[in-house]
Amino acid sequence: MASQAARSAAKSVPAWRIALAKWAYNRSYFNQLGLFHDDTLRETPEVKEALRRLPKTVLDERQFRITRALYLSMRKDVLPKEEWTKFETDPYYLQPILKQVEKEFEERQEWNKQ
Repeated sequence: MASQAARSAAKSVPAWRIALAKWAYNRSYFNQLGLFHDDTLRETPEVKEALRRLPKTVLDERQFRITRALYLSMRKDVLPKEEWTKFETDPYYLQPILKQVEKEFEERQEWNKQ
């Protein structure tokens, strides 16, 4: 059901915007280091809370990708092209939790106003 919603949302986006997004993604450096988009988010209080809620295995995988990326960057090297993160397969694993946390933070701010 979620993939069906994603497909219908993708149909409403013009093809040129998808092509531009793919181009920008492939020009970025983080995918050449094997990082996912969500690995590069600035650690705001909301992101820190979302990370705290991740399962330990996912958090360990994230830490491995970040450590490997730092090592590659230090060596001024990148992964072989077949190991780069692809636009189509980037999982955005943190987004659902992050949206929930942001909603909770907004509700908390609204509650504190009263």
